[in-house]
Amino acid sequence: MTVSSASPAKKSLDAGQRLASLVAGYEPLPGIPDEFIGPDGRPRAHWVRFLESLTDLGSADMGRRFANADKHIRDSGVSYRVYGDTSERAWPLSHVPLLLEPGEWKEIAQGVAQRAQLLEMIVADIYGAGKLMAAGDIPAAAVTGSPDFLHPLHGVKPAGGRYLHLYAADLGRGPDGRWWVLGDRTQAPSGAGYALANRLVLSRAFPALYRDMNVERLAPFFQAFRSGLGAMAQQSDPRICLLTPGPYNETYFEHAYLARYLGFLLVEGGDLTMRDGKVHVRTIAGLKRADVIWRRIDSDFADPLELNAKSRLGVPGLVEALRAGGIVIANALGAGVLEAPALMSFIPKLSLKLLGEQLLLPNIATWWCGQGHARDDVVSDLSELAISGAFGNAVLDFPRNQPVVGATLADADRARLAAAIAERGVDFVGQEVVKLSTTPVWNDGKLVPRPFVLRVYAARTPDGWQVMPGGFCRISGRTDARAVSMGEGVQSADVWVLAERPVEMVTLLPTEETARIRRVMGVLPSRAADNLFWLGRYLERAEATLRLIRCLAGRVIDTDARTALGGWSVGKLANLLVSWHAAPLAATADRMELAASALHGEQNYGSALSLVRDARRAASFIRERLSADTWRLLGDLDQALDLDAKTLPTEAEAFERADAALRTISAISGLAQENMNRGAGWRMLETGRRIERGINTCRFARYFASKEAPADDLDILLDLVDSQITYRSRYLMGLALNTVRDMVLLDPFNPRSVAFQIERLDEHLENLPLLSDDGMLEAPRRLILKLAADVATAVAATLDDAKIFGLEQNLLGLADAVAERYFLQGPHVAWADQSSGLA
Repeated sequence: MTVSSASPAKKSLDAGQRLASLVAGYEPLPGIPDEFIGPDGRPRAHWVRFLESLTDLGSADMGRRFANADKHIRDSGVSYRVYGDTSERAWPLSHVPLLLEPGEWKEIAQGVAQRAQLLEMIVADIYGAGKLMAAGDIPAAAVTGSPDFLHPLHGVKPAGGRYLHLYAADLGRGPDGRWWVLGDRTQAPSGAGYALANRLVLSRAFPALYRDMNVERLAPFFQAFRSGLGAMAQQSDPRICLLTPGPYNETYFEHAYLARYLGFLLVEGGDLTMRDGKVHVRTIAGLKRADVIWRRIDSDFADPLELNAKSRLGVPGLVEALRAGGIVIANALGAGVLEAPALMSFIPKLSLKLLGEQLLLPNIATWWCGQGHARDDVVSDLSELAISGAFGNAVLDFPRNQPVVGATLADADRARLAAAIAERGVDFVGQEVVKLSTTPVWNDGKLVPRPFVLRVYAARTPDGWQVMPGGFCRISGRTDARAVSMGEGVQSADVWVLAERPVEMVTLLPTEETARIRRVMGVLPSRAADNLFWLGRYLERAEATLRLIRCLAGRVIDTDARTALGGWSVGKLANLLVSWHAAPLAATADRMELAASALHGEQNYGSALSLVRDARRAASFIRERLSADTWRLLGDLDQALDLDAKTLPTEAEAFERADAALRTISAISGLAQENMNRGAGWRMLETGRRIERGINTCRFARYFASKEAPADDLDILLDLVDSQITYRSRYLMGLALNTVRDMVLLDPFNPRSVAFQIERLDEHLENLPLLSDDGMLEAPRRLILKLAADVATAVAATLDDAKIFGLEQNLLGLADAVAERYFLQGPHVAWADQSSGLA
């Protein structure tokens, strides 16, 4: 019988050939341990099983899945920054995971948990009794020489009595095949959120493969970590805040991602204030107590009063709140002292003294040059060692935290380094030269070995330390890499810890027994309210500008009024764009030059592109509150408008670009209307949009509905406020000034009219929280009620430019009143008498 080309037998044969080709073409680096090829020179069994399933998919299907994974990363906005970057980079995910078999993982997990417990005991002694230094087990200079040792925290016992809540160890496989600790991360360990993002992307690209390989889930780890933080607060429903440096931090995406995933409140230092020994969140409903802070800023920046006075990231008085026991901070301030390479040289002996056992995961051999015998040994063996800063400081002219291999230095530089060590040895450590082991990476249709570092996390839980069954794997593009940090040429891989049997699905969603029904969202920080408000305003400004451009291009097409000499009404559209700083005055000579500048001009702060970027910037501060669809649409809008303003479009192209951008803004608006919970966040977004729409409509009316306005101007006005169809169906007599004014300004049934905006604003402000229950109206509410009365009693025939301008100014005053009331900043923020309204 003839076997068809699509038969299972043929497919199996093809897959077997592809697997044999992958194995045959894989060449491990000489003398370097490899994850794919074992010590016996043969592929490890679990890798063979993985590659068999992968190659069964076929080359075309594999390529599509890899491409879909990359697209999902771009669409969902997974990103990072390298220090100094002005814009975000797309996350570089390796298409092949790092695989760890069960027995090997058990050793890693036990070693990481042991080390976490040991470091907890060491840091508790450093900031407590100081017995280790008194006994000479740790030289005092190895601790106090670190900039991460915070003297004001000495003797301050953290609330709950624990210093470390999340610990991470950077691991590499040594020449003997064992895993070694390359570094400890206790300050504010990063990467766990990216590990989670890697998992979601890769498991979505290969769901059957992920299931069949029996990969351990990450959700139980995050669930345990969240429970551990909650238990520290000793509250039935604690408010847990994730303290971020802000959207310009290298890993801000991770902060927003984890806050949303874990249900924590994402805050910046300015969102918090210390009162009476407790820390509070500034919200639109007044001050609300914070019970736990998971910090992602360095300890030194946490309190400008007692620590780094230059810090703008921390909370003044935070150390005082710690002394009073009024806040739990994870990890404790000052815990970063454990990251110093100088301490690593003492860890093996401390394990024997404090735990009575050898380290299950040894760290790389380290000699602190602050001790005479160690200093002499390091200098004599300088060509055989790597030299690092004892406290993360730079070595010679190399960057901070970068080891320098003595053998790679010129003779003059090696002599200079030896002199520096001899003069001030406390600043240096000598370490065994690390040659990182390799793992397979998919590159141009084949597997190639690349060096990697594996970061493994341990979380403190009510039942002890729990280790994440996975981790954050960084892979270098250079075969000779000795350290790996995210940057050019570096990828990140998902880490699959394999189980011996199928793994139960676990979710962070509560069970029927533990679920507490709640219909009202949590508190809305004032900073988040501020950015939601301005996100709405910027989007509405961009929409108004795009409507002007679309109207201009449409009129030029219809009237052939390309130059400044043709089309009086078209000239008014051009002048309005110039007055809004969407385009420069010089561009008015050619209408398409004007349109291109107003659409794409980066230098014009009122251009559509600039306004969209302002909106995206505001959105970046509240990323955890926006859906992936909204963020993706904002990115699409930015990309669509990011064209060369010097390349002039045709009239039809300008019209289509503006029209396409308006459709995207409509999609964003639709998502807000259909998907956002009707809490304070949605009302702030809506308030910003309604105020801005009302202001812009008043400006349009003053320009195109003045007393002597011709029919063409009135027609343009109806276009700008998207009311042509409604007007034509209601009035058969043609365009008249009073009927147009009434529809645009006073008609409460027209969703584009000023009256409609005021009605919606009245509704939103009525439902926002109050600071006091004394029955008195707050300033925004007083203003909107007066505005509503003025508009409800106005008559179109008596409206003139002065009255319309007065209405516009009142809306601007309302915006100021909203900002003054709800965007509570500074030392005089008000307390709330009660929780009134949806915060």
